[in-house]
Amino acid sequence: MKKNPAMYITMLTLLAALAVPVQLAAQTPQRYKLIDLGTFGGPNSFVNGPGTQDLSRDGTYVGEAETDIPDPYAPACSDPDCLVQYTQIWRNGAIIGLEELPGVNISGGATWVSANSEFISGVSDNGVFDPLTGAETETRAVIWTRDGRIHDLGTLPGGTESFGFAVNSSGQVIAGSNNTVDDPYSMFGWETQTRTFLWERGRRKEDIGTLGGPDTVALTINEQGQIFGQSYTNSTPNDDNGPNCPPNVPTQDPFFWENGRMTDIGSLGGTCGVPERLNNRGQAVGVSQLAGNQITHPFYWDRRRGLVDMGTLGGPTGEALDISDSGLSVGTADRADGTHHGFVWQDGVMTDVGVVPGDLCSNGRASNSRGQVIGTSTDCMGNVKHMFLWENGSIYDLTALILPGSDLQVFEAWDMNDQGEVAAIGQLPNGDKHAVLLIPASREEVAAAIALSPSPRALAGVHPLGRGVEHSPFNVHYKLSMFRQTQRLP
Repeated sequence: MKKNPAMYITMLTLLAALAVPVQLAAQTPQRYKLIDLGTFGGPNSFVNGPGTQDLSRDGTYVGEAETDIPDPYAPACSDPDCLVQYTQIWRNGAIIGLEELPGVNISGGATWVSANSEFISGVSDNGVFDPLTGAETETRAVIWTRDGRIHDLGTLPGGTESFGFAVNSSGQVIAGSNNTVDDPYSMFGWETQTRTFLWERGRRKEDIGTLGGPDTVALTINEQGQIFGQSYTNSTPNDDNGPNCPPNVPTQDPFFWENGRMTDIGSLGGTCGVPERLNNRGQAVGVSQLAGNQITHPFYWDRRRGLVDMGTLGGPTGEALDISDSGLSVGTADRADGTHHGFVWQDGVMTDVGVVPGDLCSNGRASNSRGQVIGTSTDCMGNVKHMFLWENGSIYDLTALILPGSDLQVFEAWDMNDQGEVAAIGQLPNGDKHAVLLIPASREEVAAAIALSPSPRALAGVHPLGRGVEHSPFNVHYKLSMFRQTQRLP
């Protein structure tokens, strides 16, 4: 697939001062068994996120894994190692590779699994030269059904490229597509307009429109068919849109779409707002620039309260990444001492989740309706030292809660379902990275693991985040990074 250098973004790094660590609670938390999802013959497999639904209610997982087959479209590869990659599924204890569109050595990847696990959205190359963009192969939005069959969702009229973002349990898919209308501000770098369509099991394909500008990208669709996304509000570029949106493009606002009507959520005063997640109650979170575009704050939105500035933990900036169906939001915010911590926010109250003792900073990644939160505990310089689990007001070293028996050291977790199952990335001693699942272990499994390996599991060392390396290019956030430059606090 043709790559654009603008996809690779330099992330913000913050210098931090010493923070007072939060002490671990005395009670014994849940232990986890680690399932290595492996690869399809190549060195690496990938987990999408943050902000994507990688796990269904029943624990079905979707992602991507490399083969050992060289990508025939090198050097314009669809994979950082220039290897063909396939969609990877874990269901009922079995690892499955889903077929891509017809062709020889075609790469593909999943972006979302529906809550009922009946549908998977994603993308697949098709091996056809793209006359509009000049790419060696077109990319198409696809949906896989429960029986493993793949369906090409096509494009909007005149388009050659599309990208599947998310799908719900009714089989409604939101996807982005190019068209033939010239657009110097294309959110996907297509040089033509980037538009979003709603596909409903082959019955209709509807362009959902814009907020007045040329482009729209939608990121989330919930079980009610409500959509959360981002759109240009006009066609007049701004010299500066802050760190989260490219310069010299028009104002971008988040929107809420329902039953054919698009509502402009607005901003906190700046010209760039970035949507993150929408829950099944119509509650949404994201980030927005304040007036002047120098400061970023997390926001919450629903139709009753409108746009709410979540604030920070005493410092200048913050971001919200996830919101559960219970309304528990999670993110990261600066503190007055120069460090940053993960936070939870609910009903107007922001709570600092703290850090794993000995670490300086933390980042909240995902939450569930049981009140659990996962994230990273770091040295404030972008190096992950531990994963954390936060629940009932206490923070735990998630790394130390994994049962012994694997050479993989887990250093990043992206999604968690309401059963407490976690989709994460682990690193082997040779540096290869594998998608892993952390599954709550039974008492019998804990006892058996301890009996086999009585010595406590060694804690993980410092792991560079390597942003953009452990995430597949088919990850929606990776692909959207050319327009969505959300700052990830180290």
